[in-house]
Amino acid sequence: MALVLGTALFALAILVSVCLHEAGHMGTAKAFGMKVSRYFVGFGPTLWSVKKGETEYGVKGIPLGGFVKIVGMTPQDDDVDPADEPRAMWRFPVWKRTVVLLAGSVAHFVLGFVILWALFAFVALPDEEKLTTQRAPIQTVSDCIAPEWKYDAATGRLVDCDPNKPPASPAKQAGLRPGDTITAIDGREVASWTATTDIIRASAGKTLQLTVLRDGTTSVVPITVATTERVKQSVIESDKSASEITDADLETVGVLGVTADVPTTTAGPIAALGKATSTTGMMFDRTLAALKSFPEKIPKLWAALTGAPRDPDTPISVVGASRIGGELVDLGEWPSFFVLLAGLNFFVGVFNLLPILPLDGGHIAIAWFERVRSWIYARLGRPDPGRVDYYKLMPLTYAIIFIFGGFTLLTVAADIVNPITLFSR
Repeated sequence: MALVLGTALFALAILVSVCLHEAGHMGTAKAFGMKVSRYFVGFGPTLWSVKKGETEYGVKGIPLGGFVKIVGMTPQDDDVDPADEPRAMWRFPVWKRTVVLLAGSVAHFVLGFVILWALFAFVALPDEEKLTTQRAPIQTVSDCIAPEWKYDAATGRLVDCDPNKPPASPAKQAGLRPGDTITAIDGREVASWTATTDIIRASAGKTLQLTVLRDGTTSVVPITVATTERVKQSVIESDKSASEITDADLETVGVLGVTADVPTTTAGPIAALGKATSTTGMMFDRTLAALKSFPEKIPKLWAALTGAPRDPDTPISVVGASRIGGELVDLGEWPSFFVLLAGLNFFVGVFNLLPILPLDGGHIAIAWFERVRSWIYARLGRPDPGRVDYYKLMPLTYAIIFIFGGFTLLTVAADIVNPITLFSR
């Protein structure tokens, strides 16, 4: 039930963000004096509408987005009443038209930033920096340890150990449990989780005496540290993708098979501004990288439809994002739910500014092309060539719609037939 409700909630959140996008266009257009005749949520048959002033507001039957009608968006619009000609959008200065067209994406950016700010300001979130200064209880105990680091290019995932095959992880064999806290190793006190892991990583194959605190009682537990391969810390910090890791990026270390219950921190409203700003910048960088890599992901999406394992690094549709949102709710990972929602808003905002029709970025590009062209012709003493004829651009526009439509159908089909999932059921 939580999975279904979470999926529906994420889909609703996407719809709300799209409505805010259109509201951004509408609000700025009205502020500049342009005429806005319609603002609707959804597409298809009208379920309800009301007219306030000169604008009709309503809800349509297919809740897959929304739209706003600004009179005279292009000079070729043929439904402009003669009385509305002075207020047609194309007659306004280029900077005002640019602000109106940018407002949709800005709404996504503001919404994404506000989500992150609220998350950092009021929610207790894991703070891994605290692992360097204080002890942390064990959160999970692994059933087994993979002796080698392996990446499966077909699935896009690391090859895990088989919990049904011996030996069990050292932590499992020693009887460690979630909630246990390691306070000393070989009689020497360890003051932080990082200090503990540093000793264990350097003790591959050795037997250590762990002092463990459990339910207020201290005991000494002998444990033989397993040997395995891990990615070097310097490589992890470089953000190198798993598919790019080579043998030179690996090192032999000791492991127990435990993870930390990371301490949490609530940043507060002021500190959250800085955290939200830096996280926003990071998400913008990742969005741009994702857009650049889109073409090379198409073959992997097609392969996923024909039975190959789904690469988790391939693009997802609104369907896939909603499913992952639902799984996060099912796992109780509400902070990750909202981070995913913020990231999706940043992506949609940036994507919408690509300088191609029918996206807002395409209209902005044309508006400034007209302005620059008029300026050049004036300097050359030639007559103003006027506005761009949108009808001449229609074949290119239709081609782009066809390409994007095909890509959307491909991602939706992959998300239905072979979805990216956080856990198996």
